[in-house]
Formats: sequence, structure tokens, C-alpha cells
Amino acid sequence: GAASHATAQHATGFDVQDGRRVYEGLCAACHGPDGNLIAGIDFSRGVYRRAFSDDELAATIIGGIPNTPMPPNPSMRRDEALRVVEYLRSLSAGRETTADGDAERGRMLFEGKGECSDCHAVRGEGSRVGPDLTRIGLMRRAGEIERSLLDPAAEVQPENRFYKVSPKSGEAVVGRLLNRDTFTVQLIDFDERLRSFQIAELREHGFDATPMPPARDKLSTQEVADVVSYLLSLFLLSVALKTLP
Repeated sequence: GAASHATAQHATGFDVQDGRRVYEGLCAACHGPDGNLIAGIDFSRGVYRRAFSDDELAATIIGGIPNTPMPPNPSMRRDEALRVVEYLRSLSAGRETTADGDAERGRMLFEGKGECSDCHAVRGEGSRVGPDLTRIGLMRRAGEIERSLLDPAAEVQPENRFYKVSPKSGEAVVGRLLNRDTFTVQLIDFDERLRSFQIAELREHGFDATPMPPARDKLSTQEVADVVSYLLSLFLLSVALKTLP
């Protein structure tokens, strides 16, 4: 209800990031990075044992739950606990999928119907046009990955932005920006070729819209959940195989 999220309206990006830092230090070992390792609880989809207000959740974080593995954190201040709550709320903010995803179905969708590997690589397989997704589960949470699939233009990481150059002679070229300095621009184009341009020889140049289409154009809500599960599973598998540096 409105009361339960009264503090959320005033949360800042700092609050959420500080809450994430505390969560990853104290809570993730049991709850998991996406908060879905304990039966009946999935912070990434806003699933709790019951409807808690922010204040009730903060009190639980500080006081623990007697006769359960949930320990008290008596040295934590209430404002710190509330920042963890803000982070927990942010995990499910804007999520559309409520279904459990299946990683193996997600892999087949990624390589097939979803056409994701036309632009993205996983463990060396696929295209280099878009960012490599092998480690995406290490860097982004489930809700963030889902939002990137459903609304790719909403938030593009600086290193993944596309750039358009228009030479004074010749065709315009669009590609993922690799480097730009005072004199040159380097891109990887849609044919996966590395291209370098002298800025002095360009008529115009600048950032371009992401070419990634919204996943809802091709995939159902369940299929989006499956792809999210697959991308998250890559990180867990890498840890199991100790392939991460």
C-alpha cells in the first residue's frame, strides 16, 4: 500500500547503491545476489513471506527472526537498514515477469527465436557487434537485465553506446563505439569489422540510438523470464567452473 512505500519516494541513487553494498556484504551469502535462494522469497520479483512495510523490513534486518537462520544485526543503524530495504524494493521495480524462468529454454531462445546471438556473444559464440554477455549476471541483477530486454533504449551503459559517423565522402557508418579521442573514432560495425575514422575527414559524427529491438516484439513474458534465467545462469556456471578471473 501507500504507507509501505512512503520512504521509497525519497530514495536516492546513493541510498540504493549503499543498500546494495550492505546487502552484498551481509545478506547475499544466504539470500543470493538476486534474493531468490530461499524458498518462498524472491526479492528480484517482490515476493516476500507476507506484505511488509519498509519499517517492518528494516526492523527484521536489525532484529533478525528468532529460531531461523536469519541473524540479528544489532550494530546496524535504522537508516542503514532502510537503505537495504530501498535496494530490495529496487530489485523488483518495473518488473513485468512474475513467472519462474527456465535457463535451458532461455538458451534455446537466445540462440534461436530471440536472435540474440546475431549481435551478442556468450563464451566466444555469437557476434561481437553488441556487448559480450558472458559476465552479465555478475554485473547486472535480474530486474536490470529484464528492463534491458524490454526497453533497451531506457538505459545504455556508456561502453555499449552506438555511434554514427558521416564521412565527407562515402556512406555513413553506424557501430558500437570502441574509442573516441581528439582526432579519431574507432567503431565495430554491423559486419564485425573494426573501423577507424579521422575526425577531420568527417562531415558529422555523434551517438546513435541503440539498434536493439524490445524483446516483447518477439518473445512472450514467459520467454523473457527464460532468457533472463539463462543470462543469470552463465555467471553461476562460470563460478562453478572457476572460469571468472
